[in-house]
Amino acid sequence: MLMPLPGRHRRRIRVGLPLAAAGVAAAVTAALLTTSAGAATALPRPAGSPVVSQPSQATLAQRIAGADRTSAPATSGSPSHVSPKVVGGNETTISAAPWMAQLWYHDDKGTTDTSDDVGFFCGGSVVSPTKILTAAHCVKGYDWNKYGAVVTGTDQLPTTGSGGSADLHGGQATGVLRQWNHPSYSATAIDNDIAVLTLDVPVSATPIRMTTSGDTASYAGGTSATVYGWGRTSSTSDDISQTLETGTLTLHADSTCTGVYGSDYVAGHMVCAGTQSGSDTGTRASCNGDSGGPLVVGGRIVGVVSWGVKDCVEKGYYSVFTKVSTYVGAAYPQIDDTNLSAGDGKADLFVRSSSTKTGYEKDSTGSSFGARTSLGDWSGTDLVLQADLNRDGYQDLVYRVSSTGDVYWDHFVLNSARTDGSWATTKIFSGWGTRKRIVVAGDLTGDYKPDVLSVDSGGTMWLYPGNGNGTFGSRAEVGTGWDQYNSVRGHGDLTGDGKADLLARQAGTDDLYLYRGTGRSGSGAFSARIKVRSAWTGYDAFDAVGDVSGDGRADLLARTPGGTLYLYKGTGKATSEIFATRISSGTGFQAYDIWG
Repeated sequence: MLMPLPGRHRRRIRVGLPLAAAGVAAAVTAALLTTSAGAATALPRPAGSPVVSQPSQATLAQRIAGADRTSAPATSGSPSHVSPKVVGGNETTISAAPWMAQLWYHDDKGTTDTSDDVGFFCGGSVVSPTKILTAAHCVKGYDWNKYGAVVTGTDQLPTTGSGGSADLHGGQATGVLRQWNHPSYSATAIDNDIAVLTLDVPVSATPIRMTTSGDTASYAGGTSATVYGWGRTSSTSDDISQTLETGTLTLHADSTCTGVYGSDYVAGHMVCAGTQSGSDTGTRASCNGDSGGPLVVGGRIVGVVSWGVKDCVEKGYYSVFTKVSTYVGAAYPQIDDTNLSAGDGKADLFVRSSSTKTGYEKDSTGSSFGARTSLGDWSGTDLVLQADLNRDGYQDLVYRVSSTGDVYWDHFVLNSARTDGSWATTKIFSGWGTRKRIVVAGDLTGDYKPDVLSVDSGGTMWLYPGNGNGTFGSRAEVGTGWDQYNSVRGHGDLTGDGKADLLARQAGTDDLYLYRGTGRSGSGAFSARIKVRSAWTGYDAFDAVGDVSGDGRADLLARTPGGTLYLYKGTGKATSEIFATRISSGTGFQAYDIWG
């Protein structure tokens, strides 16, 4: 990191919250998510359990206990690392910020010598039941699956209880399945400082949404924002807060931030906020230990605690946050990434044999699909779609019964121990036999709850806003004329703006059109269509199941009449370059008549 320049620069330091050595025991009693499994039914459903095995509570407790509360994640940008906490804030409760998460990391390097241990603490935000938004400097270079633990549902840090056990104060301890940080994150510049952790099992904490890619109002100079964290509360003490703190910070214009930090501040990637008076009195800032926590405006995350100056109160400086609106397009696919094989971040394929009516799961390898796995007899259905209507991180199936037109939702329900569960079936729509199209594209309305689209017999498209539990709000008319298309598909964000989109192929011409999602409902749900392919003939079946390749962009699958399946990897561009050059994903796919 740069050394201070006379009268201008100070060293910036990572704001990761360290774990103090005191106050944590080696055993944890976690609060468990309690759900009830659905009754058995003869309707089709996937086989087996999608639950990923997570570490024992004792193992998670050891990780929490070993993390150092007084050291931040190491970065190459500064020779000293301090974990920030809210200076000039007030204590708050988890009910006021139910999305807050504690991120604990401890790697003892397999030795009894504690001098080589790596342990630290960061903050984070629950943005869906299995996803934690945090800072890349808390994630990059660390193995969170082997050495991490996440605690949600409490405003207190763990403390030692009777008999040497650890008290989570009603919180829930969870392991980490996998991690993602922005691919362009720079530890030297502390730029592109954003990351997502995927948990082993869903948590019961209420999520908070990220702001949208087009949000500019939230970043106007003078806007009041709220920061949350367990970091330091004073420049004269390294102690972090036992209780969650919150503080109100004023956002500053980019010109103000650049005037203070010069080239260290990257306009468009960062936002600065707060007031630093030179002492604790009059200072409003994030500080050591707050790293990865949220800066909130209007109920949405607009910033992630990233860096600042040492001891957090130096006069004339400000706390610096990752500007979330810039990174929604990169982070959102990491949040909406469920797949049938549970956990690898690559969207899989459901297909049904046209001869035997057996349903099969074919898992993505990134460019093709592995050997098929039988899911049983699906002869009673005429449509199957993959979805995650309750955003629990487990792939659901939405299907229509051909004899009645009723639409059902098969979803997995965890047991009280969060170790297994059973499949439940819920009827979500009745008498939809005449619907020409049914599409589960993801979150179309901007509330992180997946929605359903249908086209009726007259060609009118309707949007059914999801409530996140398999029920839906009142339908809204999107528009008419949707019967002009011979295919309408979509699952996820095709353009990199964090909003779900649609693809539609024109009957007669076979021109392919992109409908960009706007995050709104009704007639404003999509922008004007954009032609992305002309005369796209040669294909008789399409499927959109999300990110098949695992690169963070939604893809499209297209089959030729001869049975060759091609993968069109998304590029994130809303132009004719929306897809990369096609890749053959195998042959013999003419054997299937339903694509999920």
